[in-house]
Amino acid sequence: MWSFKAWRRRRTLENNPVDPAHWAEVRRRLPILDGLDEREEQQLRERAVLFLHDKHLTALPGLELGPVEHLLLAAQAQLPLLHLGDLDWYQGFHEIVLYPDDFVSPQRHRDASGIEHEWDDARSGEAWQQGPVILAWPGVQASGSWEGYNLVIHELAHKLDMLEGGANGLPPLHREMRVQDWASAMQSAYDALNAELDANPEAETAIDPYAAEDPAEFFAVTSEYFFSAPDLLAQAFPEVYRQLALFYRQDSLERLQCLQAEHPDYKAVENATNG
Repeated sequence: MWSFKAWRRRRTLENNPVDPAHWAEVRRRLPILDGLDEREEQQLRERAVLFLHDKHLTALPGLELGPVEHLLLAAQAQLPLLHLGDLDWYQGFHEIVLYPDDFVSPQRHRDASGIEHEWDDARSGEAWQQGPVILAWPGVQASGSWEGYNLVIHELAHKLDMLEGGANGLPPLHREMRVQDWASAMQSAYDALNAELDANPEAETAIDPYAAEDPAEFFAVTSEYFFSAPDLLAQAFPEVYRQLALFYRQDSLERLQCLQAEHPDYKAVENATNG
């Protein structure tokens, strides 16, 4: 059966071939793609092309990006969606704004007594409801290793969270998932992390303490860890890992463990190379 969407997809891929040398460089710079099978890698490459065709990347003065840099960003953006089918998961925004360095974001908060506070906050990323995603390029460059940090995945996890309204740590779940299971796993871990920081604000927590800011940040940070440090996340919060595996329909821990079984010092060597 003829499909306009499938035809347009084929045309886009045919008109925007990926230079093998460019993709090889992307693979070299993104160890978190290691362990994908041939079919998954082909699918990710195609999704990256379609993402770049669909979204407009705006590089601000002081930043010049070539095709490798575009693919580098797009591949990380599409990794979480690799097994989520063809639904438009990144709907509601059309632009990614790229800063050459961290940027200042005006913040506003009304406290419980009704007093409004305003301040400027230095940030490396931001995602707005029905607006663009903003990324500082140094943060993008620092992403892609197995070190528990990925700015691209973090900010785009917020976009997934916003699909049904404001960010609250609950993205649209699949039919086979239960909201009760998700809420129980996330809330228990979130409460445990906050309790640890309440007892000792300087505690060396298992995951980035920024996850304790609010449920939306908890989802974004744990999504980062799911793809970039799944061993740490699964050890600290196994039920959170399980729910994210069901949501993203991937098992990043198994992929990492297979790599480590083949090369026992894989993660340590990779981190030393890319640190």
